[in-house]
Amino acid sequence: MNYLAVCVNKFLEVVVTILVAALVFVVLWGVLSRFVINVPSRWTEELATQMLAWISMLGAAVAFRRREHLGVDYFFNQWDPQARRINEIIIQLAILVFASGVMIWGGGCLAWATWNSGQITPALGIRSGLVYLCVPLSGLCIAVFAIDEIGKILTKSGEES
Repeated sequence: MNYLAVCVNKFLEVVVTILVAALVFVVLWGVLSRFVINVPSRWTEELATQMLAWISMLGAAVAFRRREHLGVDYFFNQWDPQARRINEIIIQLAILVFASGVMIWGGGCLAWATWNSGQITPALGIRSGLVYLCVPLSGLCIAVFAIDEIGKILTKSGEES
């Protein structure tokens, strides 16, 4: 599982980096077309919004993998190692349940329903279901990372015993 998690993480990092760079150019073009050329581009605002959604969701998965998410460690670090391990496993299981239920299942249902509705974005003319697809994909990545983290905790626990 560790190899899969590493590959998924590297892929996400590349995708998020490319999306951020593209977002900068899209927003820059929107500003230039509106204030310099004086012919506002219709599609830049919509594309920037959709790219930001993808960057946010995939970036959350990258932050989770790097353990850069919000956490309160002061009290946690005061516990004995066995209690910490149990708590870490419970937390990762809760994250796995959330990612699977809300993000993968719920986000997948949302993306599927929106895709099947035939809803099209106004400026770009693409199916809205593609925009919502970032939620289940991010959830899938977070679930892979949570399973990998549980494996690391259990392996660490077995080695230290």
